[in-house]
Amino acid sequence: MCGIAGVLNTLQHNPLSEQLVPRMLAMIQHRGPDACGAYWSPDFAMGNARLSIIGLASGLQPIGNEDGSLWIVYNGEAFNYVELKEELVKAGHRFRTDTDTEVVLHLYEEYGPSCLEKINGQFALAIWDAGRRELFLARDRFGIRTLFYCEQGGRFSFASEIKSLFVVPGVAREIDPGALDEIFTFWTTLPPRTVFKGVQQLLPGHYMTVGDGHVSQHRYWSLPYFNKFERWDGSFTEAMEHLDALLTDAVRLRLRADVPVGAYLSGGLDSSIVTALITRHFNNRLKTFSMRFAESAFDESVFQDQLVKHLGTDHCSVVVSSDQIRESLPAVIWHCETPLLRTSPVPLYLLSRLVREHRFKVVLTGEGADEIFGGYNIFKEAKVRHFWGRQPDSTLRPRLLEKLYPYVFTNPSRGRAFLYQFFATRPEDRSNLLFSHQLRWNNGRRNTALFSDTLRSCLDGCDSYERVAAGLPADFLQRELFSRTQTLEVGIFLSNYLLSSQGDRVAMANSLEIRLPFLDYRVVEFAARLPAHWKLHGLNEKYILKKTFGGLLPGSIAQRPKQPYRAPIREAFRNTVGDSWMAELLSEAAISRAGYFHPDRVAHLVSHFRKDPGVAAGENQNMALTGILTTQLTHQLFVEDFHGLQAAPATLKRLVREDGRHIQVSHPG
Repeated sequence: MCGIAGVLNTLQHNPLSEQLVPRMLAMIQHRGPDACGAYWSPDFAMGNARLSIIGLASGLQPIGNEDGSLWIVYNGEAFNYVELKEELVKAGHRFRTDTDTEVVLHLYEEYGPSCLEKINGQFALAIWDAGRRELFLARDRFGIRTLFYCEQGGRFSFASEIKSLFVVPGVAREIDPGALDEIFTFWTTLPPRTVFKGVQQLLPGHYMTVGDGHVSQHRYWSLPYFNKFERWDGSFTEAMEHLDALLTDAVRLRLRADVPVGAYLSGGLDSSIVTALITRHFNNRLKTFSMRFAESAFDESVFQDQLVKHLGTDHCSVVVSSDQIRESLPAVIWHCETPLLRTSPVPLYLLSRLVREHRFKVVLTGEGADEIFGGYNIFKEAKVRHFWGRQPDSTLRPRLLEKLYPYVFTNPSRGRAFLYQFFATRPEDRSNLLFSHQLRWNNGRRNTALFSDTLRSCLDGCDSYERVAAGLPADFLQRELFSRTQTLEVGIFLSNYLLSSQGDRVAMANSLEIRLPFLDYRVVEFAARLPAHWKLHGLNEKYILKKTFGGLLPGSIAQRPKQPYRAPIREAFRNTVGDSWMAELLSEAAISRAGYFHPDRVAHLVSHFRKDPGVAAGENQNMALTGILTTQLTHQLFVEDFHGLQAAPATLKRLVREDGRHIQVSHPG
């Protein structure tokens, strides 16, 4: 795993500085602390900060092909590189390294952009065709690895993180009001938008080519949908056997590394399945890692302990306190580069730091299973509301919602009648393209009332719901409810929030690579062929997963209801009066100076959190305060006080080869 960056002169005639790409790499040393390298020519330069995992001694990037006509920088893994290399050797290709990076380069040389369909992996890559003066960029199917770009002033710049782009002269650092509107509604921006004006991200499952006078993007993969005539035609038992074989092989491939590999163990079903498969088939002395919470309402350690005892893993955990969440929040925003509505990325940042302290560079995780097999409450909620909408006057059907949210319906501040009214569904609502999610989005959007009048006047007038709807397949309403819910969850929440802010960004902040077997495209495409009721059986989530792998786990884990991962918010922010940096960011002066929020409304919200800690804040209030605070942090770190324009740190040494075209930058020691 690595970080990549580069710049192409598309219209400018001023030669690129040889120092530019090394300075861009200096901003993302955390992604690749083992070595750095760069390719340079007057009109194009690119580089790589390397976290060495495969081909430890021979993997310095950029890597060129035999005649030097193609060069690659690569962030990620092609887990099936061994099989691909055998195929390429038979086709006449010759290799100088043991890396998957060189395999991907020759794969592109052999097949062009269609090579992406052959890669089973997680990646963001750039390939420079020197003869054609054309840049090829690509991102994996789900966007597990990040890739940002900017076209400005006759230059095209790209990088694994936005902070690298801000080193390029002429790239502005300005928060986009429309992006804030999307974040406060969807928890994230709608790709390709980012929170910064002029900076975009390459969409998952897409590639783009950039040359003199042209930029084009193409989709090579999308979440599949199969109608009833294309579905799995075998039995449920046969489906379980096939799923077992596919997921086991996905785990096998993701254990490929020239360094030790560990696993996250949350105590939930998904990470438990991955861990159990590893210990059963590949490594019975696996090192596992988990986080525990000092706040008991968020803690799952009792289930972690049960599984560790059951599997006999070598386990290590970190206890996360509310104070740690508050103290680590600025560092997390620096790495995530976006405002957040939840504190959930912070404990994962602390967990990845624990893993690196134990000298591990790679862990397997259970992310992706909820989106693919219907694990979240959003799938069940949509199903209940859709069922209720057939008979909107029913008094029994809405009672199913109490099974999903018992803690909400027993809240004395919320009457049952109010909550039924909140979830109420009319028959015509069931044909809404955004039926499954719009109720939640409407609820979150209420917090945009905290925006300043100035920010609201800058909104572009384009309704974000219309943008979502415009990107949906033409046959979307003809698809079953499960598929529609899944498409929205994967397309918006998974790739742009979960895999980024709770995945790549906080892991790579500590030079850690996470690998996700459930997002092996073979597993995903097979799951798409299965009937929805095999995944969500009544209101029993991930039914086929439980049936297939439940025998590997203690019954208390295999059958436990889904516990959504959450982290303290009110508990972390209750002491805002005494916390100088937080109090300063939320002060009337700071709010007015940044200009994103209405000072009086923010003051009213903050006063609520400064009351008796026993007074519970609502979910919307928690998200509002988190969103305001992290927006203020984003503004401070990247707009007001960004220090990326200074020279690269002295720890980087630049060594130029005799040909003057290939720069190697190494970290001493």
